[in-house]
Amino acid sequence: MGVKKPVSYGDLHFDTQTEARAFLNAMLQRYDVGDRVNVSDTAILSAALALHPEAADKIGSGIRDFSVRSADFGSKCFWVNRTDGTTEKFSHKACV
Repeated sequence: MGVKKPVSYGDLHFDTQTEARAFLNAMLQRYDVGDRVNVSDTAILSAALALHPEAADKIGSGIRDFSVRSADFGSKCFWVNRTDGTTEKFSHKACV
């Protein structure tokens, strides 16, 4: 049996990586393609994105907000909308 690895996004804590992934996936499913992520979810996604292995590249000039857009093969994913007007998609699964 694997070792439990806790994950925290700001004040939000999960006992396992599986729970954190499930939480972010449920968040993604609440939004439709084209939606802007609300303020409370933006705070969580900002903390989650900081844990992404390519966080510095994904965050770039800074985070303005997040949206949900189309991704590869007809799926949807979170996109970070940067302060300089550029955008970048990221996998929420990599933020665990």
